[in-house]
Amino acid sequence: MLPDVIAILAIDAAWTDGEPSGVALVAGQHDDWRCLCVAPSYDAFLGCASGAQVDWLSGRFRGTAPDMKKLLASARSIAGIEVTLIALDMPVATVPFASRRPADDAISKAFGGQGCSTHSPSAKRPGPLGSRIILELSDAGYPLATAADAVGTLGKVIEVYPHPALLGLVGRPYRVPYKVGKSCRYWPRVGRSERITRLLAEFTEIDRALYSTLGQTRVPLPAPHEVSKLAALKRYEDALDALVCAWVAIQYTTAAAAAYGDSTGAIWVPKSSRDFAGDGALRHI
Repeated sequence: MLPDVIAILAIDAAWTDGEPSGVALVAGQHDDWRCLCVAPSYDAFLGCASGAQVDWLSGRFRGTAPDMKKLLASARSIAGIEVTLIALDMPVATVPFASRRPADDAISKAFGGQGCSTHSPSAKRPGPLGSRIILELSDAGYPLATAADAVGTLGKVIEVYPHPALLGLVGRPYRVPYKVGKSCRYWPRVGRSERITRLLAEFTEIDRALYSTLGQTRVPLPAPHEVSKLAALKRYEDALDALVCAWVAIQYTTAAAAAYGDSTGAIWVPKSSRDFAGDGALRHI
């Protein structure tokens, strides 16, 4: 039986300490969920617990080494209850690794045809950072959920990869083009202003899709004329990624997600995304 209220801490974790990471906290039960806090960096999330407001338009958000104990304490302060489940967008495992894992291969086989193959981890990225994060969370009482765990098991860390999840969330047959750093690749003959407009349109569609589950996401997307640099959109991308991770975790709590991987690690994907998977899709193995 699920607890009366579930608190989910979701982290779109940068693979290095030098880049900021999106963080979201949602709480609810059954079909009644809401976003309690979302921030484009660890420091900004910690500030929310102290009553600070995120300055989305003009704030400067730096990358820092994450302190999982502080993040969990801040989440508890905001939610008023202990965190029940953690969703993490970062390649992690219960064993050391320095290259692609079974989970990466499973996702790429299942969703590569939709442009949603995984990035390849290495000994350096995320390397020691990912190992430290998963160790700190395990020490705090949140072990990693693998394909050997039953879907919906609480008190765990679940690994999430937003790209295949977005297929089911927004109902697209191919990878959503919303990554700021890849806008030139998406639209090579389009000027900067138009790329900003197109990225914000994708952000808006993701935000609206999240609204059906979370209500107001608390991400105040700017108008195109308020954005002068593409880099200024990265904070919104990171925040939305964290919220997508939270959405996947909600699907997990209702057994509406499946594990792709093995007993050392797994990426959890909503079952709604499997409608877009090719014949090579790997199920809960």
